[in-house]
Formats: sequence, structure tokens, C-alpha cells
Amino acid sequence: MTITITAFERSPDRGRGLARDMRVRWALEEAGQPYEVRLVTFETMKQPAHLARQPFGQIPTYEEGDLTLFESGAIVLHIAECHGGGLLPGDSNGRARAIAWMFAALNTVEPPIFEHSLARILERDEPWYEKRLRSLEGSIRKRLDSLSAHLGHADWLDGAFSAGDLLMVSVLLRLKSSNILDDYPSLAAYVARAEARPAYQRAFAAQLAVFQAASGG
Repeated sequence: MTITITAFERSPDRGRGLARDMRVRWALEEAGQPYEVRLVTFETMKQPAHLARQPFGQIPTYEEGDLTLFESGAIVLHIAECHGGGLLPGDSNGRARAIAWMFAALNTVEPPIFEHSLARILERDEPWYEKRLRSLEGSIRKRLDSLSAHLGHADWLDGAFSAGDLLMVSVLLRLKSSNILDDYPSLAAYVARAEARPAYQRAFAAQLAVFQAASGG
């Protein structure tokens, strides 16, 4: 069965690998699964056909046979469970810990990072901007302090690379446009290790090619 995902026709991240279809592309590349991409515009995402796949009018979506999924974390978990690629450990305890790190990436680490990136775009001219940014940076650093302490000198969060690392790195990549990650050398190296994985490189190239084609570059 052909796997089809949706992605931005013209991504607001300008091909930097931050749009959430990147997480799904990366997981599919790790699992060695071919896939097709349905490109959508912001207008298309408001239409009934897309809303039937994604009730909130976002990307990505995932279609495989009679299965349709939305939410990048749920999609990555499905890929890890059904298509392998070493994204989940074989033992039940290791699998449970990897899933816990997936939840930690999306529920604990990502919220202040995402809010920080939005504030830098949408609130820069507001009178509360500096105070808001300091508050968000404090929340981010609190999370990074804990994450860095856990990682220590290890390559990955819990033994071998897993879907937990895939989602955690996807979240941390949003910090590249700030200097926050520079204060955490072990986490910066962790991100770099993940970016060097062939599966990540293939996924990044595929997403970038879409943006370049839409931009005529």
C-alpha cells in the first residue's frame, strides 16, 4: 500500500526542515518506506477534503490503505510500530521508555520552544515583547538543563537512536535561529549527530526541494 503524506506547497519555514511533515519524512526514511507527498496550500487546508483528514486544518496527514492519521507524534509512533527501522527497541521496557521520550519531546520540551519562535515573529513590536521573551527563555532553559543532565555524554537519550530522539531533535532544531542551544554543547552535539544520519539528510533534501521548486530556485 502506498503511503501518502501532506506537506506545505510553500513552507513558512523556507525549507529549513522545521515544518512538521519533516518528522514524518524522517521516520519514513529511517524505516526505509517509500512515500508520496500531497502538497497543500493554506487555502487547501481549509477545504472539506483536507479537514476530513485533519480536523484542525494542519499538516501533516498520513494515509495508508484505509488508515488516515493526523498529528506528527501519532504518525511517527505508527511508523515506528508498524514499519520498524529501529525506531523502537525490541524489548518492552525499552519501547516504553522510547515512547515516554516521544511524549516528553512534544508535551514538555516543545511548548515553550514553539511559543518562543512565534513570539519572535508575531510579538516583536508589542510593549511586552522583551518581558515575554525572557519568560519563555527561562522556561526553555529549565527544560534544557534537565535534558542536558540526563543526556550527559551519551549519544542518544536511552541507548540506541529511537523515535524519542527523532522527535526530541525535531523540537530542538527550532532553537537554531536563537543562540540558546549554544550554551548547551552536549545538546548541540546531539542535534548534530542526528542531522548527520543519512535518513535525516534524505528527508531534509526532499523537503527543501519542495520549497526551492515553489520559489523557482
